[in-house]
Order: sequence, then C-alpha cells, then structure tokens
Amino acid sequence: MSGKIPIEKYRNIGIMAHIDAGKTTTTERMLFYSGRLHKIGKVDDGTAFMDYMEQERERGITITSAATPCLWRGHMINIIDTPGHVDFTAEVQRSLRVLDGAVGVFCGVGGVEPQTETVWFQANQYNVPRIAFVNKMDRLGADFQRVLEMIKDRLGANPVAIAMPIGAEDSFSGVVDLIRFKAQYWRGENGQEIILEDVPEEIKEKAETLRGAMIESLVELDEDAMMSYLDGREPDVSELKALVRTGVLTDSIIPVLCGSSLKNIGVQPLLDAVVDFLPSPSDISTFTGFDPKDASKTIVKNANDNDSFSALAFKTLTDPFVGKLTFIRIYSGKISVGNQILNVAGGKKEKVLKMVKMESDKRLEIKEAYSGDIVAIPSLRFTKTGDTLTDLAHPLLYEAIDFSEPVINQAIEAKTMAEQDKLLEALGKLSEEDPTFKHSFDSESGQLIISGVGELHLEIIVDRLKREFKLEVRVSKPQVSFREMVTDSVTTEGEFENQIEGKDHWGKVEVEVQPAHS
Repeated sequence: MSGKIPIEKYRNIGIMAHIDAGKTTTTERMLFYSGRLHKIGKVDDGTAFMDYMEQERERGITITSAATPCLWRGHMINIIDTPGHVDFTAEVQRSLRVLDGAVGVFCGVGGVEPQTETVWFQANQYNVPRIAFVNKMDRLGADFQRVLEMIKDRLGANPVAIAMPIGAEDSFSGVVDLIRFKAQYWRGENGQEIILEDVPEEIKEKAETLRGAMIESLVELDEDAMMSYLDGREPDVSELKALVRTGVLTDSIIPVLCGSSLKNIGVQPLLDAVVDFLPSPSDISTFTGFDPKDASKTIVKNANDNDSFSALAFKTLTDPFVGKLTFIRIYSGKISVGNQILNVAGGKKEKVLKMVKMESDKRLEIKEAYSGDIVAIPSLRFTKTGDTLTDLAHPLLYEAIDFSEPVINQAIEAKTMAEQDKLLEALGKLSEEDPTFKHSFDSESGQLIISGVGELHLEIIVDRLKREFKLEVRVSKPQVSFREMVTDSVTTEGEFENQIEGKDHWGKVEVEVQPAHS
C-alpha cells in the first residue's frame, strides 16, 4: 500500500445489513482475497479481524464500525464494516455520512429484514450509491428471486440481477456471471481459484431470460444504447459494465450479485463490482458546505489534493494507548503531520501531532493524508463527532450528523465512593465517543442516570466500564419521584402551644391552599 494512489482509484465503501446477514464474514473474505489477511477469521470462533472488541467476539455481532484498507486490481478500497443490530444504528449512520458507496448484504433466506430497511433509508438520506449481495445461498430456504422481489417491493429500489445462483440450498455450487454469461465455480481450500465454464444446459434458459431482463434494464439508461439494441445489436461486456456503472452512479439501478461468503463462493466478483461500479471521490467531484458567517451562502470544494483542506470528523474513539482518536474523512486538499487546522464550529485551532490509518484496531502511522482518505488523528482537544475541520484560511461548515435520541434509562453507581469521580470521567469519554449515549444526574432522586437507544446498548456500555475502565458498577431501575397535585381549594388553621426553657410559647396560623392557575 506504499505510494500515492490516484483519487480515481479510491473506493470508500461500507458493508451494511440486518444483523446476521453475513456482513463481517463477507468483509473477512474480501480482506483475505485482496491479500490484506493471510488467514480467514471466523465470527463464530471470535477470530474475525474486523470484530476486535471483546464484546463483539463473545457475542458474535458487530458493535462498532471497523475500518481497514485493502488493494484490489490496483484500487484502494477503504472498507467499513458496520453493525447490524438496531441498538447501534448510529454507527451505520455516521459511516454512511462520509462514504462514497455501500454494499448491502442480504440473507438469501430472510431477504429484506427490519434493520435492512433502516440502514437502506439512511443510505437514501445521504444519496449513497449501492450494490447488493445476496448471501447465504447455501442455506435451507434460500430463494434468490424472492429476495429480488423484496428489494423492489419493500425498499422501493430497482434491483437488476447481474448474477444468478447455480442451484440453491444444499445444491448451491456456483454463480452465473450474466454480463459475461459464464458459469463460475470456486476451488481450493479457501476458494482462491475461480473456474469459468459454459452455463449448464439445465439452467441455460433461465439464465438467458435473466440476462435479457438485465440488458433491457441497462439499455434504458442510455438512448444510444437503446437505439442500438432495438436495431438488433446487443451491448458487449465493456458496454454492459459501463451501463451498470452509470445506473449505480445515478441511483437508477441496484446491481445484485449472489454467493455464500462462508462457503467462499462469490466474493471475488463482489470485489470486482466494488471497483467497476461504485464511485470514487472524483466521481462525486464536488462537496458543498456553508459559509460559517452566513449559512445562506454555499462553498464548493473540489475532490482533489490541490484544493484547500477540508474534512468531517465522523467518529471519536477512546484508545487505551493513544487516548482520544478522531476519525476524519478528507473531502478536499491534503494534510500533514505538524499542520495547524481549524475546528470551524468551535472556532478553535488544533495541532496535528500524529496521524494513523486504522486497520480494524491496528494503527499504521503516516505523515500525510490526501483527498478521499479516511484517517484518525490522536489527541485533538476540541473536536467532536460532526465537526468540520479546515485549513486556517478557508473555513466552511459541512452538514453535521443527526443522531437518534436515547429512549431507555438505567440508574448506575460505583461500588465505592472513591470510584465515583472515575465513573463520571469514564461516562464522559463514552458519551463523547457515542452520540446516542448520554448520562445525567437526577437531582430529585440523587441518582446517576445513563441513557441509550436499547437494552443491549446499555449492557455493552456497562461491560466496557468493567473491562476498559476497570470499574465495578451497579445498575438498577431509575427511581420515579412521586408527585401530588392540589385539585381543590381548602383553608385550615393550626395552633402551637409549648413550654420552652420555662417560658410558654403560643402561636396560631391559618393557611389557604388552592390550585395554581394554568
């Protein structure tokens, strides 16, 4: 990965789906086939490279977005594996905010599931171009055609199959590449070898029907291609790929591939599709921000190294070795270690003392970063999630990220008074890292309250307090203060009569209580 790769060969992508659709398994295979990993990790065994948190490995789920770069056909692919559980939707949201493209992974059995819809509509919100991968075609009940129909009906998308499975369930053995019209089979211990053969006769008719539907959908995207097709000339392979890319970039179609990541089938064509069809930063070409002094004025930045530096901080992370890590996506210009940059929202200057490229939980120190890069900067004092960073001379504000508000509360306390301050400090770090997690002090009950978007969310927070911050805590239900309201007017009187220090004391008072006026 040494040397500067041209920006048109960058792909910043996210892997998104419902929980248990196979995102992390698919990502592991992508990293293995690209040479980034020398051994495939397994989610069920707790050895997945992208699931680096102890809680992720124990539960077999992704909790935090993990980023790592890999090379495929001379292209730099920055892959972010996002969570699929609804409690960690914020991780998906902030990742999609800074990505140029996404791969939607669908279970061949479950198809479009509830969290699939959530992340899909988040991608719609940020206009993220997508391709789809129907995974787990080897499982009982897998139905490729049904998933295509669900994508169309429930997501309102326009799915176009550019591949089809050979067999299904126990008989699933390979994939037909509908663009080249060749059958693909995977051989070797980990599916490194791809064998191309003619499409089997028993599925040839079905494959030709799907290919015809694909071509008709694609030529509709280009008038010249349509006229040529009506004249009887079928687009060749390069023309078909160009039409698919046009459809993805204009959000006109969702090309759909298929396979089984666990069985090492169909992942290399998915990597090819990322390179061939998803946009580079230069395809988007410009990014629009706002004048910090006048929000009605827009400022356009070009996606190249020659424009002035601008970036968005989309995530902060508490690292036990380097402290606070701020992840940024660079939209324009370049940045070097030693530069002073401006946090525009706070009007504060920051010094870049070090920069790292993250590979899951591993850090590769770098000296310079360029337009299109996703990097992390340690020890930024004032920057939080959603802040815009620019050079000192050319400030602008990019649109911030809106997060869900917490919906569930728990009371929390340290087991000893000596650890109470340490607990508050730890909660402060976690709430800075996760915008959907908040903590507050209830003055009426005297309890410290933590708030999140779900029970699992708060369970993970408590677990992190124990493991990362070495804090033993107790959690319980928050106390609710009992209140009574005056509903009617009443007058009463009372007398006081008592002897104090040998002297008689007497008093009388009359009290009237009535409802407060609304």
